[in-house]
Amino acid sequence: MKFLLTYTPATNVPPSAEQMAEIGKFSAEMAKAGILLMTGGLQRPSKGTVLKLSQGAFTVTDGPFPETKELIDGFALVQAKSKAEALELAKRFMRIAGEGSGEVLQVFDAAEVPG
Repeated sequence: MKFLLTYTPATNVPPSAEQMAEIGKFSAEMAKAGILLMTGGLQRPSKGTVLKLSQGAFTVTDGPFPETKELIDGFALVQAKSKAEALELAKRFMRIAGEGSGEVLQVFDAAEVPG
């Protein structure tokens, strides 16, 4: 099963050099084990664009978006045997990255649907 793990730090303080080194070590370990499929960080909303479709018409709005309070800073796409395993991976990452919040979302895979 594939899971998308997201992370939002509790503060705007960038990670320390030590944290970055530990994150790199953790990521390398997970990639070597075939668990980590992809990882990345996201740019600030000042460089983002919101796309909305309403009644057949698109609205495109470029950032910045001052009302944004919670931003996803990074994500990882992982291959795990279960949601419990994905949660443990997310917990390991957050222990390194520091206080904040995250989500663990299973990625829909048609090959895994019975029938």
